[in-house]
Amino acid sequence: HVQLVESGGGWVQPGGSLRLSCVAHGSIFSIHAMGWSRLAPGKPRETVAGFDRDDSDYYADSVKGRFTVTRDSAKNSVDLQMNNLKPEDTAVYTCEMDLRESNVSVITMFWGRGTQVAVSS
Repeated sequence: HVQLVESGGGWVQPGGSLRLSCVAHGSIFSIHAMGWSRLAPGKPRETVAGFDRDDSDYYADSVKGRFTVTRDSAKNSVDLQMNNLKPEDTAVYTCEMDLRESNVSVITMFWGRGTQVAVSS
């Protein structure tokens, strides 16, 4: 069974940086899309950044110029470098991947458990 494991969350002061990492473990045949979303209290879930099935990257307007998403296909991983963090970036960040497991013919979305990012002075 596939599991997505996130790491790298924590607390940081405004203007600081954090790097989130997500690795997919298990029998994976192919990964078609990967990215990050976030959920803050009282707000709807927001898509933050990632790579579409056509390999193009995307960013929410709120993070453009501050966040960078990268991937390592060999490691089945996707990272999110977050710079110049703001209090409004405080949220639980969740990794998600559209992937095909070995011996399975369909593409399924998998989610990580989430990692907390807190930005405050």
